[in-house]
Amino acid sequence: MSAPAVRGRERPPAPARAWWRPTAWPWWAQTLAVWVATRAFSAVLLLVVARTQEATVWTPASPSYAQYTGAMWDASWYRLIAEEGYPDGLPVGPDGRVPQTAWAFFPLFPALVRAVVAVTGASWDVAAPTLALVLGTAAALVVHRVVAAAVARSSLAPRVGRALPLASVALLGASAAAPVLQVAYTESLALLLLAAVLWCLVERWYLAAVPLVLGLGLTRAVALPVAVAVVAHGVARRRDERAGGPSVPAGDWARLGALLAASGLAGVAWPALVGLLTGVPDAYARTQGAWRGRGEVVPLLPWVDVARFFTGPLWPVVLLAVLAAGTLVASVGPIRRLGPELWGWTAGYLAYLLVAIEPGTSLVRFVLLAFPLASVAAVWALERPRPRAALTSLLVAAALTQVAWVALVWRLVPPAGWPP
Repeated sequence: MSAPAVRGRERPPAPARAWWRPTAWPWWAQTLAVWVATRAFSAVLLLVVARTQEATVWTPASPSYAQYTGAMWDASWYRLIAEEGYPDGLPVGPDGRVPQTAWAFFPLFPALVRAVVAVTGASWDVAAPTLALVLGTAAALVVHRVVAAAVARSSLAPRVGRALPLASVALLGASAAAPVLQVAYTESLALLLLAAVLWCLVERWYLAAVPLVLGLGLTRAVALPVAVAVVAHGVARRRDERAGGPSVPAGDWARLGALLAASGLAGVAWPALVGLLTGVPDAYARTQGAWRGRGEVVPLLPWVDVARFFTGPLWPVVLLAVLAAGTLVASVGPIRRLGPELWGWTAGYLAYLLVAIEPGTSLVRFVLLAFPLASVAAVWALERPRPRAALTSLLVAAALTQVAWVALVWRLVPPAGWPP
């Protein structure tokens, strides 16, 4: 008589998630919780500062939250574009110079808000900041994913790597200019598209990144530095191949080349369209010049002008210090360990800012798109002997800079002020 079959021991059921413990939540829930907390902090800050806001050309005194986030500063230009479109031709003043016009502002964000208004019937002051908030929230989720993908290919210690994506999102949300991600500006859309492009690049979804980078080219003038990230990625793949790694299929090179070409096209698309629509080839550069101290777009020299204005004879020392600091940030170990894509974007974008912009208070907002710098700061904190205390200190410091940015830059003291 045969022995009875012995049934295998059944695997015990997985323990239920403790929903009250945030560490047990899925990544997206943790990210949303952190992001909602940072956006709530910014909303309260904007509300408090709005109570002290004097009347401006855009809002009455003590404006509502919707007015303060939907009408201040450049938000008024995007509203003009959404409601009235761009001007016919290129306006020229009596002195022959091009004044500040809507042609300096990119069309995708106001077009999206216009569609939301058409569908919902909401006012601009409600629709535009709400859309920016939603886009910024989506951007936070994608930033988490691209940092996580970069960590998976990095040499970071597992303890650091596990915490880095969420810590990066937290520092980004607490940073000085983060309130701009919930006002009627293009940064939230640009951050979403940029992070999505870099995520596709890290994961080698090259063709999926093409429409994203083209959309970025119609959102902000930041598409050209993406080409640096694409080249850095290609060089890294070629180096790995030569070092004995897997060979790169010819199709991958073709798709990567298409993404590189799309990045270049996106970088010149809006200036070219402005020239075509106005009949003036350099119309975009001329209207940008209306915002410049020199009255024209000149590479590099505005940094000299600003340094000389604020520091007098010390300007060469100050300028060299700024250049050295930027070079150090773009080349030190932590940013390199995040992989060629995030390093390439950060280095290329910082170099682009050096060449293309006139430095001022808006620089704080511009640096927001260099979001891997938040990861660099997070790596520093997470590698300390007491990482939680170090990260908390960084978050508090970032929140204090945000208070200063809203109170001193976003709040306008008439008749004039420094733009955010």
